[in-house]
Amino acid sequence: MSAVVAQTLHVFGLRSHVANNIFYFDEQIIIFPSGNHCVKYNVDQKWQKFIPGSEKSQGMLALSISPNRRYLAISETVQEKPAITIYELSSIPCRKRKVLNNFDFQVQKFISMAFSPDSKYLLAQTSPPESNLVYWLWEKQKVMAIVRIDTQNNPVYQVSFSPQDNTQVCVTGNGMFKLLRFAEGTLKQTNFQRGEPQNYLAHTWVADDKIVVGTDTGKLFLFESGDQRWETSIMVKEPTDGSKSLDVIQESESLIEFPPVSSPLPSYEQMVAASSHSQMSMPQVFAIAAYSKGFACSAGPGRVLLFEKMEEKDFYRESREIRIPVDPQSNDPSQPDKQDVLCLCFSPSEETLVASTSKNQLYSITMSLTEISKGEPAHFEYLMYPLHSAPITGLATCIRKPLIATCSLDRSIRLWNYETNTLELFKEYQEEAYSISLHPSGHFIVVGFADKLRLMNLLIDDIRSFKEYSVRGCGECSFSNGGHLFAAVNGNVIHVYTATSLENISSLKGHTGKIRSIVWNADDSKLISGGTDGAVYEWNLSTGKRETECVLKSCSYNCVTVSPDAKIIFAVGSDHTLKEIADSLMLLTFDDQFLLTAAEDGCLFTWKVFDKDGRGIKREREVGFAEEVLVTKTDMEEKAQVMLELKTRVEELKMENEYQLRLKDMNYSEKIKELTDKFIQEMESLKTKNQVLRTEKEKQDVYHHEHIEDLLDKQSRELQDMECCNNQKLLLEYEKYQELQLKSQRMQEEYEKQLRDNEETKSQALEELTEFYEAKLQEKTTLLEEAQEDVRQQLREFEETKKQIEEDEDREIQDIKTKYEKKLRDEKESNLRLKGETGIMRKKFSSLQKEIEERTNDIETLKGEQMKLQGVIKSLEKDIQGLKREIQERDETIQDKEKRIYDLKKKNQELGKFKFVLDYKIKELKKQIEPRENEIRVMKEQIQEMEAELENFHKQNTQLELNITELWQKLRATDQEMRRERQKERDLEALVKRFKTDLHNCVAYIQEPRLLKEKVRGLFEKYVQRADMVEIAGLNTDLQQEYARQREHLERNLATLKKKVVKEGELHRTDYIRIMQENVSLIKEINELRRELKFTRSQVYDLEAALKLTKKVRPQEVSETEPSRDMLSTAPAARLNEQEETGRIIEMQRLEIQRLRDQIQEQEQVTGFHTLAGVRLPSLSNSEVDLEVKTN
Repeated sequence: MSAVVAQTLHVFGLRSHVANNIFYFDEQIIIFPSGNHCVKYNVDQKWQKFIPGSEKSQGMLALSISPNRRYLAISETVQEKPAITIYELSSIPCRKRKVLNNFDFQVQKFISMAFSPDSKYLLAQTSPPESNLVYWLWEKQKVMAIVRIDTQNNPVYQVSFSPQDNTQVCVTGNGMFKLLRFAEGTLKQTNFQRGEPQNYLAHTWVADDKIVVGTDTGKLFLFESGDQRWETSIMVKEPTDGSKSLDVIQESESLIEFPPVSSPLPSYEQMVAASSHSQMSMPQVFAIAAYSKGFACSAGPGRVLLFEKMEEKDFYRESREIRIPVDPQSNDPSQPDKQDVLCLCFSPSEETLVASTSKNQLYSITMSLTEISKGEPAHFEYLMYPLHSAPITGLATCIRKPLIATCSLDRSIRLWNYETNTLELFKEYQEEAYSISLHPSGHFIVVGFADKLRLMNLLIDDIRSFKEYSVRGCGECSFSNGGHLFAAVNGNVIHVYTATSLENISSLKGHTGKIRSIVWNADDSKLISGGTDGAVYEWNLSTGKRETECVLKSCSYNCVTVSPDAKIIFAVGSDHTLKEIADSLMLLTFDDQFLLTAAEDGCLFTWKVFDKDGRGIKREREVGFAEEVLVTKTDMEEKAQVMLELKTRVEELKMENEYQLRLKDMNYSEKIKELTDKFIQEMESLKTKNQVLRTEKEKQDVYHHEHIEDLLDKQSRELQDMECCNNQKLLLEYEKYQELQLKSQRMQEEYEKQLRDNEETKSQALEELTEFYEAKLQEKTTLLEEAQEDVRQQLREFEETKKQIEEDEDREIQDIKTKYEKKLRDEKESNLRLKGETGIMRKKFSSLQKEIEERTNDIETLKGEQMKLQGVIKSLEKDIQGLKREIQERDETIQDKEKRIYDLKKKNQELGKFKFVLDYKIKELKKQIEPRENEIRVMKEQIQEMEAELENFHKQNTQLELNITELWQKLRATDQEMRRERQKERDLEALVKRFKTDLHNCVAYIQEPRLLKEKVRGLFEKYVQRADMVEIAGLNTDLQQEYARQREHLERNLATLKKKVVKEGELHRTDYIRIMQENVSLIKEINELRRELKFTRSQVYDLEAALKLTKKVRPQEVSETEPSRDMLSTAPAARLNEQEETGRIIEMQRLEIQRLRDQIQEQEQVTGFHTLAGVRLPSLSNSEVDLEVKTN
């Protein structure tokens, strides 16, 4: 046989645990991962095209599409090495553009990717422990920057570019939200996290610098330039089945052992693992997608919320809720609350929202439906059809129909049509299904469930069981080629049943291990089986015995098959003698045109088989597909009854409709007559009106022509007169203007002369004043050498007077200038007034021209009105025709509504039947429940009594345990005391022995008193003093312990006192600061008073000098300016009074300062108080001296 090639035709499945697993290519085509392929699916035309993954790939991890929809990046693990493949989507078929697989840094896998806005750069995030963020110029395979995002092995979930900026990047993960900017070859973080770290699961950019982030606790945050601007929490709503838990489903353990998944841990499982410590009752936000009005986010299992931006503020409010609907074929009403929404995507026009879930399902909803459903939540619809959400365990096909039957660990059985690529039938059960086989006719299936083996009918809209066998955990079953027999495996035994009498005709025993595969030969006379025990047996069904066998205990067989002539048996096992296809099911259709494959990721592929030249395989067994379906007799009878009722109802409705139509025809004919009469009368009246308006119009035309001619004559005359007058006035005004210009020039020259004169006089006066004051200063310097400070002050005063004189002169000059400038302005304004009058005359002329134009416009409007009236007549005629059409349309709508009424009545009858059946069932269930409830009540009372006894026992046990612990503690204490006393006793005995030996040695010197005395003294020093030292040491240890205890107590007291002192200091600090501020303000007031006093004195002296007082006063001035010579010299009475007042004020201030100082000293004497910040007040003596100096 020539070599054949299989080409992918269609796929039924989704690989949901791939990051960013669904997105739009254009308005009709979506892209999603399935198996080892990416699928381009046209939603309208229902076709699929495939982007194959890399060879020897262990699974996809993440996808990303460029903003211009030209490139697709796929992250994979190829031969345990990470790789990123970039495909060009615009080419047909899609071709590989770049493969990034040589890395200069450590990496296990890439878990998230994103393209830049201009599609030139690619951002990729590696998994922990490296957690590197890589910034690629992917066309040149150049790494622009790399940075480690996390050092604590926290998972990172998503990376993205700003939609407008290539250099702005966002990264979110467990405990991290980072904004980075690419600059100068590095990625630098631009934000700082504030507050408690959250587990950020997803994010999206809603503007150039605004990001919405979702957490595992149901919180949404809006960040602007890294700063939090808005926060909200998603409210938890009860799921559809009434239970409040949102726990992840704990699937029942499968009886079939599947090998571990080759691909690493997906991102969804990372998220669930990372957020398992948080409260599971909180909705987790796994996906967020932005659109023009706001954003959509997942809000816990089975829920999606739409948020819209508020117009006035930069905040968002919840606008709509979308839920995953309950599948009518599912027996679990809480199924929507068991699947999380992992990915959301809007179409380019934002008309459709697509969602993928953790149960491998694809849903979509049109956004217009969400706007229609006010108040109530909208519901998703399946994008294609319900898909398997767990590994497929069984695969079967038949001869007479293009059907594929699959069973899965998701407790469902599905029938697919590989010609139309649709789901024909689908039903869920309470138990897992491990094997399935289709009857060759396509009307029956046999399914091996965990509890039983069931033989079922495939009806037109249901899968109905009609025979059950007590075969538990049937891992393999198969119909014979003729369909009259079927075999089922129970552990290591094969049961063979007849499909006619449904009886067990034989049980084939011989395998010692689990049987993994069975196959029938062409004429159904023999059955071949292979198992994990390494045995392949050929069974003769007529005798029930083995004919041939092959046992290889080192090999565990997974699958066997037989050649068409039944001479050669092929087996696939763990020794890889034939190529083994691990973890997958493969099957060829009866006509050899299609190859079917299924695997544990829940995906079912159909492949078209070609030869090596690309031609289809020739059909050796040409069999036409049957179109018959099974229908039960009860269903047929019900439908026949319904059809009879419908026919009678249709006849009744026909009669009613004919009668109603006749009545309506009569009514409408009368109405048409009335309307025609009315319209004829109105048309005649309109014609008469039209004639009257024409005559009036002709009269008005004649009148307007005459009037316009008169107005033109008048206007021409008035214009001539106005031009003459205006020319004369303009000439006069021009002459006045020239005269004023001459006057202004003369005035300017005069003012310049006056200014020069004033400057000369000012300079002379300044010279005289300077000479006078210099002479005066020389006299003062000779006389008042000791009072240099007063002389300096007079110099300052002189400079001030000089400035004042200059300022006065400047003011006078400025006043004169302003006066003459005002006159100039007045003349200019009068000139402008004259110009304005001429402008007014021109405006009048233009207004007259406008009036003429308005008159002409009125004439044109009258013409337009005439045309409108003619149009009205035509429109009225059209209305008559429209009314006739409406009459016909309303007749049709009446018929449709009557049909709808009949349908509703029929539905009402059916609902009444259902109600009767349900009421009966409810009554029966209540009867069954009442005795059970009584038993439950009795058991609950017994349980309560038992719990009370248990609590008493627990209390007694705890009391006894406490007593035991106290006794043990006492026993330990007594043991320790005993050991101490024994040790002391041993030490004393040793001391006595030593003392005895030393005393015995001393007795030898009893005849020598001097030596005896020295030995006795040595004994005293050795034993008496050492014993004292031992006692002292014992005392010292006790004293040290007591000292340490007392010290700790005192330190605690001291710490509490310090705290109290600090608190009191803080309380009194404000008072002391206020006192200080008052003191400073008083000193400032005193200094200001001194300055005022000095200023008044200087003014008095200057006035006296200006008035040139007599020489009698000058010695007084000299004496006043020389306090060192004579402090008691005579002075004017006013000045003495001022000095006394200032002295009194200073004395009062001094007393007040002294009182405040005393108060401060009293406060300082309080224990623990210190002056604020080391501030020291100046001594009163120094301040008094300063005051005296300043007053003097």
